Amino acid sequence: MTDKLIIFDTTLRDGEQSPGVTLNTDEKVEIARQLARLGVDVIEAGFPVASPGDFNAVQRIAREVGSSMEGRTGEGRVNEPVIICGLARSVEKDIRTAFDAIKDAPRHRIHVFLATSDIHLEFKLKISREQCKERIREMVGLAKSLCADIEFSPEDAGRSDREFLAEALSVAVAAGATTLNIPDTVGYNTPLEYGSLIKYLREHTQGAEQVVWSTHCHNDLGLATANSLAGVTNGARQVEVAVNGIGERAGNTALEEIVMNVHTHPHAYPVHHTINTRLLFSTSRMVEDLSGMAVQANKAIVGRNAFLHESGIHQDGVLKNKQTYEIIRPEDVGVTTGNLALGKHSGRHAFKTKLEELGYGGSALSDAQFQQAFVKFKDLADSKKAGVTDGDMHALVADVRSSTLGGNGTSATPEVSAAPVTSPTSTELPEDAHDLVDPATQRFALRHMQVFTGVGITPTATVTLYDAQRGEDLTDAALAKNGPIEAIYSVIQRITGLDIELLNFNVSATSEGQDTLGKVAVRIASRTPSPPDAEGSLTAYGAQPKFTGLATDVDIITASANAYISALNRMVSHDSADTRASHKDRSVNI
Repeated sequence: MTDKLIIFDTTLRDGEQSPGVTLNTDEKVEIARQLARLGVDVIEAGFPVASPGDFNAVQRIAREVGSSMEGRTGEGRVNEPVIICGLARSVEKDIRTAFDAIKDAPRHRIHVFLATSDIHLEFKLKISREQCKERIREMVGLAKSLCADIEFSPEDAGRSDREFLAEALSVAVAAGATTLNIPDTVGYNTPLEYGSLIKYLREHTQGAEQVVWSTHCHNDLGLATANSLAGVTNGARQVEVAVNGIGERAGNTALEEIVMNVHTHPHAYPVHHTINTRLLFSTSRMVEDLSGMAVQANKAIVGRNAFLHESGIHQDGVLKNKQTYEIIRPEDVGVTTGNLALGKHSGRHAFKTKLEELGYGGSALSDAQFQQAFVKFKDLADSKKAGVTDGDMHALVADVRSSTLGGNGTSATPEVSAAPVTSPTSTELPEDAHDLVDPATQRFALRHMQVFTGVGITPTATVTLYDAQRGEDLTDAALAKNGPIEAIYSVIQRITGLDIELLNFNVSATSEGQDTLGKVAVRIASRTPSPPDAEGSLTAYGAQPKFTGLATDVDIITASANAYISALNRMVSHDSADTRASHKDRSVNI
């Protein structure tokens, strides 16, 4: 029997250090729920001491996700709740704050780190090697007095002196560390170097057999996955990964790449995993949509081209036998190849079955979200000639999630009125289907929009928004020099009275054809700083919170407006208590 490989997911901590990525609390909780369903063993939920908002996010994950067993039971599954982990520097305040954030989870861990390379000790920490070992002894001991499960990471281990590193790790074990994580912080090592480092440390660290050895590799030279697997081959039994490989600079080791390497080569590595691989693609899409970090088309495992064959020779082989050119079955990672085509005559049962097939079964969608998605699906099916594709379905789910994840510290899933009882196989919508979602759950809603544009014409837009706070429709118009989107966004700002900076705008098609569904994702921030009226407020941490919005429509102009309004609604409902620290303040290198 092979050893269990512990999948330590750091998407919500190290992954969120990707330039331009700031997840709000609801987004972090939603991703954590999906990671728990996926079957990861450990979720590093964040860096609690960074700000009150970061603390609240980690605490909510500990309380709301820490005890969840959905998707985690049965043969080949982990059969235990996920471990919720909080990161802490080797500072007393960090460690106590991390414990307070995670302690409500049934299984929790404190992850303590301190640099051990001479360059870091001399120029950053300005301490000697002996002082480094003493700080490790003191801070790991403090963490152990609060929590049984302690992980220690020697920052920049890949460039540390091996003999001293083994001494420092021996101190950590003696102080109570249960996991020793060896980071290649700057992605410098080759697989041969990194594998031999793990082997050397396991042979020369006192108490090495008492702890779990872990890898944490960065992708600066494109070797993160290879280095992690070299670590596994040499005795590591935990890998630190991020969905889609997102993270600082060139990113982290990709979760899906590690899992599918082990999955595809069961005899090459002395380990097995308990991940539900059929949720990999839907998890990847969720992280892509909420983080705004697009997955490259040729990305291994989850890229859109991962299972496409252009070469005629390849196509001929695949048609005769898929194994000629496919080493992984697409359905094993959640890329469907079924024959269930959805169209305007499809009912709720077929729609639900397709969602489950795509990885959105169980409680992935609430009843309210399912209803919203079904309404959008019927609208889309009526407008498309070729039927609704899997890409369309993924986009619809992303749209619904974007409109129902609020920024006020609680899930903003809209209340849904009681719908008329219909057969599960009914293909008809109730007459009031489009009115079932209570508009009062969102501050602003798009009522009407008219856009006038063309070559040699100054674009103008007239927009009517429903303001739930005032209980009335508000209409205004604006013109712009740079196209209809600028005109629409300008008039929305005029109506709402908000000064908004557009940080990112992305439009993509979910399938082929002129009637394909368009998906628009935006990220915005307010140009008006919040008043520094409380500790932990916006200006106290030198950052403006950023808000994402996503919407779909066959009309990309309409999708652009709704994506902007979705982000705006999250901005106006934002609770200052959930303000996150700046990207700089919550970024730590491990």
